[in-house]
Amino acid sequence: MATLEINKQDGAPEIRRRAAFIYGLLAIVFIGLTARLVYLQLVHGERYTFLSENNRVRLKRVPGTRGMIYDRNGELLVDSRPSFDLIFVPEDTKDPEQTLRALAGRLTWDVDELLQTYEDNKSRSAFDEIVLGKDIEWAAVVAVETHQLDLPGVSLRIRPRRNYADGPGAAHIMGYMGEINQRQLKNYKEQGYLVGDEIGQSGLERRWEEVLRGQHGGQQVEVDALGRRVRVLHQVNDVPGYTVHLTLDRQMQQAAFEALSGKQGTIVAIDVNSGAILALASTPAFDPNVFARGIKGPEWNALINDRMRPLSNRATQGQFPPGSTFKVVMFIAGLEEGAVDPNAAISDPGFFHFGNRAFRDWKQGGHGSVNLHHSLVISCDTYYYQLGNKLGVDKIAKWARAFGLGEKTGIELDDERSGTIPDTAWKMKRYRQPWYAGETLSVAIGQGYVTVTPLQMANMMAAVANGGKLFRPRLVSKVESVDGATVREFAPELIRQIEMKPDTLNRVHNALADVVKGGTGGMARSPLIEIAGKTGTAQVIEMKGAYLKSEQLSQFTRDHAWFVSYAPVQSPQVAVAVLVEHGGHGGDAAAPMAKKVYEKFIELQKKATDKQHVQAPGVSRAD
Repeated sequence: MATLEINKQDGAPEIRRRAAFIYGLLAIVFIGLTARLVYLQLVHGERYTFLSENNRVRLKRVPGTRGMIYDRNGELLVDSRPSFDLIFVPEDTKDPEQTLRALAGRLTWDVDELLQTYEDNKSRSAFDEIVLGKDIEWAAVVAVETHQLDLPGVSLRIRPRRNYADGPGAAHIMGYMGEINQRQLKNYKEQGYLVGDEIGQSGLERRWEEVLRGQHGGQQVEVDALGRRVRVLHQVNDVPGYTVHLTLDRQMQQAAFEALSGKQGTIVAIDVNSGAILALASTPAFDPNVFARGIKGPEWNALINDRMRPLSNRATQGQFPPGSTFKVVMFIAGLEEGAVDPNAAISDPGFFHFGNRAFRDWKQGGHGSVNLHHSLVISCDTYYYQLGNKLGVDKIAKWARAFGLGEKTGIELDDERSGTIPDTAWKMKRYRQPWYAGETLSVAIGQGYVTVTPLQMANMMAAVANGGKLFRPRLVSKVESVDGATVREFAPELIRQIEMKPDTLNRVHNALADVVKGGTGGMARSPLIEIAGKTGTAQVIEMKGAYLKSEQLSQFTRDHAWFVSYAPVQSPQVAVAVLVEHGGHGGDAAAPMAKKVYEKFIELQKKATDKQHVQAPGVSRAD
């Protein structure tokens, strides 16, 4: 028994040492845990509270649906469609780069681009979403949804995306959308715009941004550890933007765009009695749907470096010499200023001597005996050289400006140009030089310093057609709220009444009608409608007295082709201006295009009339 007791006592110190070690270890662990808790709770408590709350509850901004755009007949031109954006929240994954590599593999995307996007957004606030892709394809949507568990932090966001029904067909009118830039953000931040928002960048999308833009909504969303939505805690509905109705006729617009296929040019059709734009096509064009889904760098560079300038709206931004279409102004100015006897004739040998220079006619050998009426029908340059010399540049400028040439029309499109109508004061201000009489001769046939826009020429012909009323061209007829109530309506706006004698109007109308019946505009003749118009061939480079055919010149040195017109002759309703850049002779290149637009106009009128007859109540009678 004694031996056993001695053995127990001998082991007691070892047990006590072990117990002390364990107690000491537990004390160290406890102190460490306490220190860590103090560190997390007191030092970084606020930060981790924020992160935990944001990991559970997220605020999702819901973009407002943009307003729709319709043509004059209620045909939908622009609306918004649902699209999917690919979103990434790095805080929802332990290894963001590994997740992005896995995502690239699932979608067969460039992993370097995804990683670069992640690096570019590292300075953002915690739990802010990084947009990896906009308007992604359906196959990518399916892949992300299928492999959601393998892609923590990756999700999809549905948002409205603009859809342009006719693509390039009306691109220069509608414009395009784009992500707000830093300058715009600074200007519009007070209106609720944020980084990543889309805003109208050109055309009607830009000019009517305030009307079309909807009001954003929002959701308070509970998410799980992978960032996936669990439930919506609270929601504020978005408010769609207003609906805009245009004066544009979609089918006439399509006819104009198709007529220009393969050409550089523009066609403008305008209601002569109101200034309402029925068609305004410019080619080459671009597809605004590319901007809606997010244009890529190479695509943008291709557009801005294209020598054909597809982003330029030639109808309002192109400034061209009007060539012989300017003779309509000269015809009217000569009669109104008493500078011409309409019954007297001149002899045209094919040139006009002035000073030590011979100004040649477009027709080698001349036209022989020519009076005022005949001068417009055959477009005799020699006649207008002499008329210009009698009038002087200041009187010519007075009448050109009366018809709106050399000034912006005020149409609701971007960066409209004014063109140039020179006079003595203009040249002194611009060049600090006096006006020389010989320069007037070039102005008299629409060359020299004179430049105009095709929209101005269409509006000029509308004023000639309606007896001198110069209306402001307009594209928007009314704006409606979501419930269909009219918010704003736009009536015709008269810029000025151009005073002309009835005899002047009668003579110019007859001459313009004969231009198409038997003159230079013969290729515009149509069995469906009687057209009045004037052709024009505007030189791009001086010929130095040579008579060359268009095919003998390089593409970018060929003359511009013009045809300005109105119809029907007896009761004008529509004015059409056609410009084909480097197209050659106006009678050959431009006049047939105008004919197509007018025939589409007649076709639409006939359909509308037939529809009214069908819808009218039938009348029963007894046999």
